[in-house]
Amino acid sequence: MNIGVLTGGGDAPGINACIKTIVMHSAEEGYRVTGIRRGWNGLLALNPDDPSSRAEHIIDLDSEIVRRIDRSGGTLLHTSRINPGNLRKNEIPQFLRNSTSLIRTGLLQSGNFDLTDHVLKSIELLELDVILVIGGDDTIGYADHLSRMGIKVIAVPKTMDNDVYGSDYCIGFGTAVTRSVQYIHQLRTSSGSHERITIVELFGRNTGETCLISSYLAGVDRALIPEVPFDPETLADYVIQDKASNPSSYSMIAISEGARMIGSKMIEYCGHRYDKNGSQPEGIGQLTRETLAMLTGQDVICQPLGYLMRSGIPDALDLMVGFNFAQLSVELIKKGTFGVMVALKHGIYTCLPIEEVSGNSKQVDIKELYDVRNYRPKMRSVLGKPMFLY
Repeated sequence: MNIGVLTGGGDAPGINACIKTIVMHSAEEGYRVTGIRRGWNGLLALNPDDPSSRAEHIIDLDSEIVRRIDRSGGTLLHTSRINPGNLRKNEIPQFLRNSTSLIRTGLLQSGNFDLTDHVLKSIELLELDVILVIGGDDTIGYADHLSRMGIKVIAVPKTMDNDVYGSDYCIGFGTAVTRSVQYIHQLRTSSGSHERITIVELFGRNTGETCLISSYLAGVDRALIPEVPFDPETLADYVIQDKASNPSSYSMIAISEGARMIGSKMIEYCGHRYDKNGSQPEGIGQLTRETLAMLTGQDVICQPLGYLMRSGIPDALDLMVGFNFAQLSVELIKKGTFGVMVALKHGIYTCLPIEEVSGNSKQVDIKELYDVRNYRPKMRSVLGKPMFLY
C-alpha cells in the first residue's frame, strides 16, 4: 500500500503532528508514505519527462524524517492554494502550456482550465493507492472531484476558521483561538495606558467562529462577524459607553476579516474602497478604525493579528486532534473505507462521505450564540452543546 499525503491551503499548527502520525502508524501496518509537496500543485507540476521533477515535488517519508516535526508548526510538505480543476493560465506549469491538446480539452466555460487528466497521470506514475488530503474547503472539494473519478481519497479537515462542514473541529482552530485570546489580553495594557478604543482583526473570511469564540473567552466588549453586518453608528455609540464604564477608560473590539458594514453605511463611510460588486477590500479592521475615529473623535487603533495566529508550535488540543485524525485515517485505509473525511462530532471521532462535506457550508448559529442587537457573543444555553458550542 502506497499512501500519498499532501497539505493544501493555508498552513496551521497541528499539520506536522498529523503528518508524523500518518507516517509512523503506516509504518506499523507495512504501508509506504509518499509526500506530495505544495499541495495539489505537486501532482500538477510533476513532469514525467524530467528526471529532476520528482525530487522537486515528491518526498518519500519515513520515521526518521518525521521524528521531530510535531514540535513545530506549519507543514513539512509545504502548501499551495492551487486547484487543478480550476486553473488560471498563469498557474499552469510551463511544460503543460505547450500541450495544446491538453489545454484545449481542459478549457472550462469560465475561461479557466481543468487539468485533472494530468493529475491522474501523476497518481498513476507514482503508483499511489490512496491519497490522504489535509486541507480546508477548496482542497477537500478537489479531493471529492477525484473521488468521483475513482481515486481512493481520505480527507482531514484543517483550517483556523473551523468552517469545514461536518466536523466540530478542524486542525489549527485551537491554537488560533489560544493565540487570539493571549494577544487580546496583551493589547489591553496599551489600550488602558492610552485610554484607547482598540480593534483586533482576526482571521475568518466566511464565518466568524474564531472571532466569536476568541471574543467569548477574552471578554471583549464587542465582536463583529461575517454573519451579521454591523451599523458603524450604533457600534460607535456602544464603544463610547463601553469606554466610559471601564475604570481604565478603554474599549476592546474583535472583528473577523470577513465582517461587513450594513450596505448603505458601507457606501457612506467606505465608498470607493469597496469594489463594484460590493465586496470588501482587505483590511475591514482598518476601515472600521477610520470610521470609528471619525464618528467618536476618540483615539482608535487597529491591530491585525494575521499570521501570528497560525505561526509557531501547536497547542495541546491541535496536537491531540492532529494525532487522532491521522490514526483514524490509517485505520480507515486498513478497513478499505475511502471517499470520506475524518471528523469530530459531539466529541466523538468519526467520518462522513466527502461529497456531503464539499456540498455544504458551516456558519455561526446566530440564534444560539450571538447577540445581534449588541454585537456580542451570547451563549443562551450550553446544556447539551458540544465542546465548541456548534
